[in-house]
Amino acid sequence: MSSATGTERTTVHVMRHGEVHNPDGLLYGRLPGYHLSALGERMAETVAEALAGRDITHVVASPLERAQETAEPVAKAHGLPVATDGRLIEAANVFQGKSFGVGDGSLRHPGNWRHLRNPFRPSWGEPYVEQVVRMKSALDAARDAARGHEAVCVSHQLPIWILRSYVEHRRLWHDPRKRQCTLASLTSFTYEDDRIVSVRYWEPAIELVPAHLRAGAKPEKGASKGVGA
Repeated sequence: MSSATGTERTTVHVMRHGEVHNPDGLLYGRLPGYHLSALGERMAETVAEALAGRDITHVVASPLERAQETAEPVAKAHGLPVATDGRLIEAANVFQGKSFGVGDGSLRHPGNWRHLRNPFRPSWGEPYVEQVVRMKSALDAARDAARGHEAVCVSHQLPIWILRSYVEHRRLWHDPRKRQCTLASLTSFTYEDDRIVSVRYWEPAIELVPAHLRAGAKPEKGASKGVGA
């Protein structure tokens, strides 16, 4: 779509996957075999309904099952395939496959404490700067695939939040409890030509998200912010 100034306007919606079936409460990270729960499937369908009238011409997802399954209803609603982009994958984490916490979790073992020595990098997983590089590259690739239209990228909470923090010129290290990126939420980046001019965060499936998982997110169904990046 061309704007009044003659620039080409493209929007890329970066969606977090829906709820995952995880009865053991593990930090599943990049492990295979973790699929959407029945509630997660409903979340994906709800977002697909919310996006049904949008000019979406490209749908792409992280290679992990939960992201692919979240993308399917959106792609189906627009008669599109789900492409895969490994750059959208979850952040690497040394606690993957373990429960995380002090009581009966990983933090009760002193040998794991060394992984917490540097929260600014962070020392327990993929550096924030590396997440920015791959996520911004994936975002730009989706923009190129849908120029003048809209795209949907399905990814994971931490990479999405780090990408948004970078675009909005915030520090990358943060309190995980304050990430504004709830299940099945959308963080939409609007470009004019190759420049991001606004970011909008919205939650079409918020009524399906368990109340305890909304804490700290301060849900905003239509929050937007201009960006000079």
